[in-house]
Amino acid sequence: MLRWIRQQLGFDPPHQSETRTVYVANRFPQHGHYVPQRFADNRIISSKYTIWNFVPKNLFEQFRRIANFYFLIIFLVQLMIDTPTSPVTSGLPLFFVITVTAIKQGYEDWLRHKADNEVNGAPVFVVRSGSLVQTRSKNIRVGDIVRVAKDETFPVDLVLLSSDRADGTCHITTASLDGETNLKTHYSVAETSVCQSVSQLESLQAVVECQQPEADLYRFVGRITVTQHGEEIVRPLGPENLLLRGARLKNTKEIFGVAVYTGMESKMALNYKCKSQKRSAVEKSMNTFLIIYLGILLFEAILSTILKYAWQAEDKWDEPFYNQKTEQERNSSPILKFISDFLAFLVLYNFIIPISLYVTVEMQKFLGSFFIGWDLDLYHEESDQKAQVNTSDLNEELGQVEYVFTDKTGTLTENEMHFRECSINGTKYREVNGKLVPEGMTDDSPDGSMPHLIGEELLFLKAVSLCHTVQISYDQPDCMVGGGDPFSHANGFSSNHMEYYASSPDEKALVEAAKRIGVAFTCSSGDIMEIKTFGKSERYKLLHVLEFDADRRRMSVILQTPSGGTVLFTKGAESSILPFATGGEIEKTRLHVDEFALKGLRTLVVACRHFSPEEYIDVDRRLNAARTALQQREERLQEAFSYIERDLQLLGATGVEDKLQDKVQETIEALRLAGIKVWVLTGDKHETAVSVSLSCGHFHRTMNILELLQQRSDNECAEQLRILARRIKEDHVIQHGLVVDGASLSLALREHEKLFMEVCKNCSAVLCCRMAPLQKAKVVRLLKTSPEKPITLAIGDGANDVSMIQEAHVGIGIMGKEGRQAVRNSDYAIARFKFLAKLLLVHGHFYYIRIATLVQYFFYKNVCFITPQFLYQFFCLFSQQTLYDSVYLTLYNICFTSLPILVYSLFEQLVHPHVLQNKPGLYRDISKNSLLSFRTFLYWTLLGFCHAFVFFFGSYILMGEDTTLMGNGQMFGNWTFGTLVFTVMVITVTLKLALETHFWTWMNHFVTWGSIAFYFIFSLFYGGIIWPFLHTQDMYFVFVQLLSSGSAWFAIIIIVITCLFPDVVKKVFYRHLQPTSTQKSQSLSAPQTQALSCVESLCCYQHGQSGCSRLAHLLEQITGQCQASTNHCHTSSRNNRWGGRRRLQETMIMNPDEPSPLGFTNLGCRP
Repeated sequence: MLRWIRQQLGFDPPHQSETRTVYVANRFPQHGHYVPQRFADNRIISSKYTIWNFVPKNLFEQFRRIANFYFLIIFLVQLMIDTPTSPVTSGLPLFFVITVTAIKQGYEDWLRHKADNEVNGAPVFVVRSGSLVQTRSKNIRVGDIVRVAKDETFPVDLVLLSSDRADGTCHITTASLDGETNLKTHYSVAETSVCQSVSQLESLQAVVECQQPEADLYRFVGRITVTQHGEEIVRPLGPENLLLRGARLKNTKEIFGVAVYTGMESKMALNYKCKSQKRSAVEKSMNTFLIIYLGILLFEAILSTILKYAWQAEDKWDEPFYNQKTEQERNSSPILKFISDFLAFLVLYNFIIPISLYVTVEMQKFLGSFFIGWDLDLYHEESDQKAQVNTSDLNEELGQVEYVFTDKTGTLTENEMHFRECSINGTKYREVNGKLVPEGMTDDSPDGSMPHLIGEELLFLKAVSLCHTVQISYDQPDCMVGGGDPFSHANGFSSNHMEYYASSPDEKALVEAAKRIGVAFTCSSGDIMEIKTFGKSERYKLLHVLEFDADRRRMSVILQTPSGGTVLFTKGAESSILPFATGGEIEKTRLHVDEFALKGLRTLVVACRHFSPEEYIDVDRRLNAARTALQQREERLQEAFSYIERDLQLLGATGVEDKLQDKVQETIEALRLAGIKVWVLTGDKHETAVSVSLSCGHFHRTMNILELLQQRSDNECAEQLRILARRIKEDHVIQHGLVVDGASLSLALREHEKLFMEVCKNCSAVLCCRMAPLQKAKVVRLLKTSPEKPITLAIGDGANDVSMIQEAHVGIGIMGKEGRQAVRNSDYAIARFKFLAKLLLVHGHFYYIRIATLVQYFFYKNVCFITPQFLYQFFCLFSQQTLYDSVYLTLYNICFTSLPILVYSLFEQLVHPHVLQNKPGLYRDISKNSLLSFRTFLYWTLLGFCHAFVFFFGSYILMGEDTTLMGNGQMFGNWTFGTLVFTVMVITVTLKLALETHFWTWMNHFVTWGSIAFYFIFSLFYGGIIWPFLHTQDMYFVFVQLLSSGSAWFAIIIIVITCLFPDVVKKVFYRHLQPTSTQKSQSLSAPQTQALSCVESLCCYQHGQSGCSRLAHLLEQITGQCQASTNHCHTSSRNNRWGGRRRLQETMIMNPDEPSPLGFTNLGCRP
């Protein structure tokens, strides 16, 4: 019991050993000292709360936020001491914020509970007591034998025991895990593959030993010991034997597997770990401003307390005749009294800290993020994919990016490979009409004639057709089920009946090219691979696969040839093959590889090695020993692979073209004009990478290209960096580009970070080639943590880009062809690189200006709110008398002034989207957090104090000498004075936001004028009726009397004009004498009536589309942007899953002859 408690508290983890032992069918040993192991049950728990801990846990999490905790302290102070305001004034806003957040989080967690229950209660079949029993998924235990049928998902992590196929293999897809839709083949060991019935499985005696659970989807180390006739047979287990929870069974009728990892210990569940929380620059600025305002609050409270005691130094003010002290008050401690007064003033002024700021910011980010998904400019029609927002916390960070780090393959390129050229035995060939033609020759042979390929050429093509992990899919997917002839399709081979699937596009392109030339890979069944060489069938036995890994950068297969010999085929990067080659045309091939790379082709080198029977026996022994090892298996496998993959005979090299994506060059140029530096980080060799960089505009032909390549020592690297730094200073070239490879980068980052950064910052473009995934993240971290602290963005499409994406301030995943790992781990996901320009230049620009104004306006309106309260104390002997009624204190931020700024922060546009697209330089105006600089913050704060002084003293001048403002001589009191100040304040701060608004929609009009009207209507009802549930009603008939005074109306108008007129003059003055580039661009925009383009041109809609399509159409009709009868958005229907999609035709608001640098379609409503 004590151990269990320790385990629950995390002091005594349940897994003491590095491995776990799983007894198949839970057949535990009957003799010996067997100690049962504790394993997790199979319940998946993605929820945060239970019904018992929701309230305390949620409250704890919410009060960790400093503003919530601060208001809780204020509320408790109001409860404990006699304060001038009711505890309701602090308690009600706090309760509102806490309740809304708790309801939101509780609902989200309820949905998670619901999803968990659905998964955990799913029916499954397990083998127990000699029969197949149906149970629930949550009841599966480690060691249970589970049956899974075709198209079902695996409920646990299983080691495959057998399938309905004779060879014990099965096909699965892991799309829900890593996004890869290709079929993957998994294998069972020969000793268990024969157990295809429940009775055979019940009699199976086997033990699985494997590593403890870990999150890596592609790593599994284990072995299975099968006892047959008293003899123990040990077989290795690897990732190809493990069926992961969440994957789906395909093209196989059923399989049986033993559960090894259950519930929260399955690899899928271990990958649920949350990413590290990223915080935007705006959020950091907001916290800094809060601390400053907290200082202002403390200063005001301390000053008021000191002045109170200074004033009361005179006896006539300390104890006036009308307010005699009690005996207890006279004898109370001066220190306690001072603290009590200080806390009372703290409560009185506490509304200078805006609690509703957090709620409004969260709502703005959440609602604003929908515009990205609704934007049809970010929709990719071919793949039917729209932009995706995984986190809305970083919306404004899109407007602050200074560095973009991008992958090349699949991000700048299409990741669609096409075979172009090859080198065989020192001779270059190209494919012409499905035939290999040597360089310099033409295809003049008649159609249909048999090509004459010599031995080296055939061997090269066979290597290409056999050295891969490609799968074949037929029109009849169950063709090999039930023990039929696995080669029935191969024997009647037709290219129309089969399709290749590969996790690597390069492999697929090479196998398809070999097939077109005449050496076709036609079938793979178990360990048999069949090819057809110009119609002649050949069967090879697959003995071993030496899997690809990022360190070796090559993969190999060991095959038994039809003649009985043993051969190894290997392919990989030239740097990982050529050093190990001892035969063949090495130098010629090296030159050809460099030529291919200069053309921008992706290169692979192919080689082979023939084994004698004795050599193969040694190779087989080494591989089996390494693969059955439970400790240090990876290291031992690397040693074995290095021993095998040597003394290679070079066969040749391939050149595959990866086409550039559409509008990549325009996008990179737009980013450069916006002041954003683009770094390309790729694993390709440097010639290929430089060629692609030049073709996509990353490097210019006129750019001075600097190189840091093949550095072998720290001193050599440092000297080269100094030379480059000297060249940059001496060369009078406008732009420099830097090329650095992975090995040199490792040396530069080890000892010479500052020197390397100095060189990089003086380069307009940097290209890093031969990069490992971890190196990509290190480069991003290096820039991110440099003294300037620039905002970084990383964009990629593959699993090797995940570390880079997570390291950068903003991570963007490309929905490409290398799975969905990058998309799942990113903050935003887009279908094509070209969409990055609009995401940053338009969406990023809008999000930043909106939230920057929101934050500063919130502080401004709260300074306006509390400063009159502070000034009022000078006129009431610092008696802590409140200027405003408690209801007004409570509702000011919640109701009277909250909606206008929220709507502003959702729809505001300083410049029309088309202008932002056509003038990327406008992005520089908002860079480096310029709208939230200390100078701007100081302006808004001082403006708030100035307006507050005008509110207070304007009202005081009106009422200070003569309070008989009514015609009948009736006098006004302090509540009337406070209400007058409050009325002027509500109108002024609302109109101030109206002055800041450049883009008016009907919603802006509704909430702006509606908020003022609501205040008047609410005040009339609140003060015009005696409410029975209120203990006191100081405001009874106050507002009615105030509005019945002509002098009060005159005062309201004069004070509002006095506050806002200087703002108007300042705006006009600066706009004409010192206009910013943004203000200059505003004059290029279309008139206001044409500016609204289907709700800020960020989302366009069509009939039947989800989202706000009908609302948008209604908005456009009401505001006159699109007349219902004559004006409409031009559309061209195209079907997709959203319903008939409409593409809005172009409406140029600039010179029609001036092309956009991005080539974006301008969206607008036809005039």
